[in-house]
Amino acid sequence: METTLNRRLGVPGIVFMVIAAAAPITVVAANFPIIISVSGSVGAPLMVLVATVILLLFSVGYAWMTPRVPDAGAFYSYVDRGLGARAGLGTAALALLSYVLLTVSMTAYLGVQAGNLVELWSGLQLPWWLISAVMLIVVGLLGYRDIELSAKVLGVVLVLEVIAVLAIDIGVLVSGRELTTAPFNPAEALSGAPGLGLLFAFLGFFGFEATAVFRNEARDPERTVPRATYIAVLSVGALYFLSSWLVIAGLGADRAVAASTERPDRVVIALAGEVVAPIVADIVQVLVVTSMFACMLAFHNIVTRYLFTLGQRRVLPARLAEVHERHRAPSRASLWVSGVTSAVIVLSALAQLDPVLQIYTWYSGAGAVGVIWMMALTSLAVLAHGVKHRRDPAGAPSTWVTSATALGGVGLLLVLAISVWNFPFLVGGGAAAAVWGIVLVGVFIGGLFLPRRRVTASARP
Repeated sequence: METTLNRRLGVPGIVFMVIAAAAPITVVAANFPIIISVSGSVGAPLMVLVATVILLLFSVGYAWMTPRVPDAGAFYSYVDRGLGARAGLGTAALALLSYVLLTVSMTAYLGVQAGNLVELWSGLQLPWWLISAVMLIVVGLLGYRDIELSAKVLGVVLVLEVIAVLAIDIGVLVSGRELTTAPFNPAEALSGAPGLGLLFAFLGFFGFEATAVFRNEARDPERTVPRATYIAVLSVGALYFLSSWLVIAGLGADRAVAASTERPDRVVIALAGEVVAPIVADIVQVLVVTSMFACMLAFHNIVTRYLFTLGQRRVLPARLAEVHERHRAPSRASLWVSGVTSAVIVLSALAQLDPVLQIYTWYSGAGAVGVIWMMALTSLAVLAHGVKHRRDPAGAPSTWVTSATALGGVGLLLVLAISVWNFPFLVGGGAAAAVWGIVLVGVFIGGLFLPRRRVTASARP
């Protein structure tokens, strides 16, 4: 049985994969109005800055740990190495649930958004689940093939997204609108509900943490993965910081909160049409759909690599670790991901759940909390690994790595606390929050009792 993947991904390929999962144009067009609306202030740039700093501090330990982790299990492998096999297995179960939920939530929302475009252009009304089914087939075909094909597709989509975002930014700059400094005032950022604003700013980075998932397909993982991680965080942070300020300036600091609250789904798209050209508003609408598709594909590939690693470690059936002879990809694991996500979509549609208010809201909210929980565990795992190897000069982290990881961990615990506190808001109510809270905790605890992996020579500390 072949279990060796192609090692051809460089830094650009991995960066394209993970930033595409963050979906920049969707964040700018959809998340920014939500940040402004739920926080009740125009302090979004400072909230983005705080999120960037927390994630950079997290990345220090994450990158340092990369050479010390033998495979591509990312959160699972890091927690396994630092906190032990049982904690690692709980994290693996939580990772699979969280990323499957994020994939399904994006699939449903994509079906709605693409359906809206089809109706706008042709007058034809198609059910969201039919469009989602087509997207699942396309993503399944891409996921079945070599990862380089996915990287190329995501690279093209990402470049178009960034061009569109920069076009809006430049349009505001040359439109003659007042470039207010109010968003940089700490008092402004702390007014209203800054916790919710920070949480949604943080969610805009989701996907960057998956750099380590692709280490088995990286040419030089010990260098490629850390570089890709830092580049992803810094580039996304810089783009969001600049764009959030210019979106607020374009809307007007005194009107941004009201405008974002009134039409959160249209306000930035309308701004693009005003400051660039009317056709740009239509282009942004199309790019939001392609951005969601890219995000869906990226999450599909992330879940696939988790299954592949768990198959390698015999936690799940070993056949999941098989590599396609021609494509040199974890094709069997990809088929399983396609099957599971399709089944969840079918069951959700048969249950007549609303694709946005229920499927997207519930699944993405629960998946987001799961990812933040795993990031906090990973920071703790890095610190624990350092303590276990404190007498080993080669294995112990430096004071800088330890300090940065500890500070990043504190920041992540803060974001996790905000997430838990606002969980009913994220998943659509107190009853849903209770159910999803039980599911998340139950899956993590259930994972603790999965069969322990067989330790190979390459996996020993």
